[in-house]
Amino acid sequence: MERIQVDILGLSTSPSAGGAYALILKEVNGARRLPIIIGAFEAQSIALEMEGIKPPRPLTHDLIKSIIDSLGVALTDVFINELKDGTFYARLNLDSQEIDSRPSDAIALAVRYGVPIFVSDRVMDEAAFIPENEELEKPSPSSAPEAPAAEPASKPKLSKLDQLEHQLKEAIAKEEYELAAKLRDEIRRLQARNS
Repeated sequence: MERIQVDILGLSTSPSAGGAYALILKEVNGARRLPIIIGAFEAQSIALEMEGIKPPRPLTHDLIKSIIDSLGVALTDVFINELKDGTFYARLNLDSQEIDSRPSDAIALAVRYGVPIFVSDRVMDEAAFIPENEELEKPSPSSAPEAPAAEPASKPKLSKLDQLEHQLKEAIAKEEYELAAKLRDEIRRLQARNS
């Protein structure tokens, strides 16, 4: 089973699942996106850590990190390894031990440790999608292997920026100011990286 590395692309409210959030993962060396529906608490925990906001008292994932650290064990990576009946399953890789986890909890710990997040190729094949604006770009690398190789690396960043700006406008229109602030900050980070 091949492991595909992913990054967190963003979090958004999920209209289809009342009170839940969609966590969007993006494959590091590709255009596919993997949406995972997670609870509000886990979404908040992930978002706070990504924003560098430390609550006055530790959240559950902060407590788990403290326990792992005090046991002298290191989290090496997290692996979303299975999808059964619409439910995702994950594993925490702690040194030489694997522990079963919900993907939302695994990712909340991954952002705290700064470790890679992996998804099995079978899960990506079954549940991931390619955004429409990137489907058109995908064939160009195979048509001329040498010259366009540099292009796809920059195009996803531009399309990601465009997507974030669109999401920001929607969040402001819906008066979702907390989400809008997060999107604004992500846009600034992307622009700083691109300049």
